[in-house]
Amino acid sequence: MFSIDLADDAQLFPLEVRHAEELLAHMDRGREYIGQHVGLPDVVADLDSARGYLATYAQKAATDTGRLYGIRVDGTLVGGVLFRVFDAKSGICEAGCWLEPAVAGRGLITKACRILIDWAFQERGMHRVEWHASSANKKSIAVAERLGMTRDGVMRQNDLYRGVRQDTEIWSVLAHEWPTVHPA
Repeated sequence: MFSIDLADDAQLFPLEVRHAEELLAHMDRGREYIGQHVGLPDVVADLDSARGYLATYAQKAATDTGRLYGIRVDGTLVGGVLFRVFDAKSGICEAGCWLEPAVAGRGLITKACRILIDWAFQERGMHRVEWHASSANKKSIAVAERLGMTRDGVMRQNDLYRGVRQDTEIWSVLAHEWPTVHPA
């Protein structure tokens, strides 16, 4: 297994099926906070669903259509980043994230996403990385801004989330823009 340091006490690592209990414990701690804007807590409701979610991403990794990584602080899973969609043929992927409130505001998501985006552009030759966020999710939108992404537009009331129609903002960065928005 490998991990990449995000801070002295924080690492980015591949989340695998064997981490199901850890993922469930993490969701239980952050369920209310994470679930404000992200449906993951609804998907990971028990150990079987945690295994199923992780197995889905293992299959996506095997078919080169997605990736899933965890963030640990002091050895405890506290969040994650992912390529929810990864289409190597078209050169377009969608990055996303979630985090427990206890470690919010430390820049861990931004650092982790920079690593993912660097990999997508430099290693995989992707053309465009997208970021989709509820217009109400100001923290996620702030990450897109810190990553130097451009707001492409808003899909109005496109997402029925927990019975409420939400707007989704689409942000993106193109490969030729990345070196100028992300210092080496």
